[in-house]
Amino acid sequence: MALRHAVLAALLDGEFSGYELAKSFDIGVANFWHASPQQLYAELAKLEKDGLVEGRQVVQETRPNKRLFQVTDAGRAELEDFAAAASKPQVIRDDLLVKVQSADRIGTGPVIEQLEERAAAAEAKIELLGRVLRKMRGDMDEEEYLLRGERIGGYLTGLRGIAFEQGHRDWCRRSAAVLRGRLNRAER
Repeated sequence: MALRHAVLAALLDGEFSGYELAKSFDIGVANFWHASPQQLYAELAKLEKDGLVEGRQVVQETRPNKRLFQVTDAGRAELEDFAAAASKPQVIRDDLLVKVQSADRIGTGPVIEQLEERAAAAEAKIELLGRVLRKMRGDMDEEEYLLRGERIGGYLTGLRGIAFEQGHRDWCRRSAAVLRGRLNRAER
C-alpha cells in the first residue's frame, strides 16, 4: 500500500485542508498507517498533479488562506482498483523485538524499561481509540452500530487498532515480567 491510497481513503469523508487531513490521520488512520504532516502535504501535491484530488483556495480574512482537497472521479477509480487488488500479508519490523531477541546476551534493564514504556503507550492508544469509537457510534451500542452505522470502515479499522494495541500491550507486559523475573533470579 502506498501513502496515496491512505490519503485518498481519508478524503472520501469529505473536503479537507492539509492540516485537517493530518489531524484525521492522527486520530484514525495512524493506527494502521503513519505519516508526518510533511509527508501528507507532499502526497497531496502529487495526488493533485496526478489528477486524483483537486484542491481549491479558500480566502480567510483573519487567518492565512488555505487549500481544501477532495477526491476526483479518477482518485475514486484509483482507490477502487487498489481495493480490488490482492493484499500482501505484512510482517513485523520492530527494533524492540531485536532487543528482546538479544536479551539473553545483553543487559536487560533498558529492554525492560522500553517494554514498559511501549505497554503504557499502547494503553494510551487503546483509550484514545475507544473514545473515538464511542464518539462515532453516539447513542448506539456496538452491535447496533455495526449493523446500521453510517461509516463502518473507520469503525472496523479502529477495532483492529484496539485489538493490535491490546495484544502489543499484553506481550510487552508479559515480556517485561519474564525478563525482570530472570534478572532477579540471576542477581540472587
